[in-house]
Amino acid sequence: MVMLRNLSVVPWHVSSPMRLCRSPLAAALALAATLAASASPCFAETSKPIPVNNPPAQQNAYIDLLALMSGHCKTFKVAGRTFACKTVAYAHGDKGRVNFAVAVDDPSDDSHVVSFSGENGKRADDNSYELPIDRMLLNSKHRPKVDGLPVPAEQISTGLCRQTGNFAARKVNDVTCSATDNEGRRYELLFVSDGTPVSVRRIRQSSPSIQDPFK
Repeated sequence: MVMLRNLSVVPWHVSSPMRLCRSPLAAALALAATLAASASPCFAETSKPIPVNNPPAQQNAYIDLLALMSGHCKTFKVAGRTFACKTVAYAHGDKGRVNFAVAVDDPSDDSHVVSFSGENGKRADDNSYELPIDRMLLNSKHRPKVDGLPVPAEQISTGLCRQTGNFAARKVNDVTCSATDNEGRRYELLFVSDGTPVSVRRIRQSSPSIQDPFK
């Protein structure tokens, strides 16, 4: 059983170590725990590093909601490389930052996580949500660690994520993301739900936010 009682004081970059493959909730918590800024100058994939240009790190941002979506990635590309994924999680921070975090199905790296991150999301209606992307969070086992978990690097980016479905009923149809970083590398995601209701965990109370489609 995954305990949630201590997560009310967990910032983006701190949590207990856990492997992404142990359970869906553990995967969601591990994904959220890696959604932090980093001051280190590079991100390593399984074969070679991707240099990044880091914006200033956000401080004192705390997770207030996690939503784990069950399904599969029909498309997932990182800088021209195609990957499979384990799971996709939506994470909302108490300062308004939102992340669509993808746990990469990488046999050689169980800390390989790529996240589309942005602010000022909006709902066109009850069945659609859009998030402008301003950075990519790139993580791997080669990153510096905090509390045993690697802390991702940030890459300044532009793009958009769209999430469709009836959020009041916790039904997500799909998540589509496309972003390009300031080095010209493209990131693409098409995640399709298998129809399982979204598993939502409200970690702590926060002010109402349009960035949270599940409120």
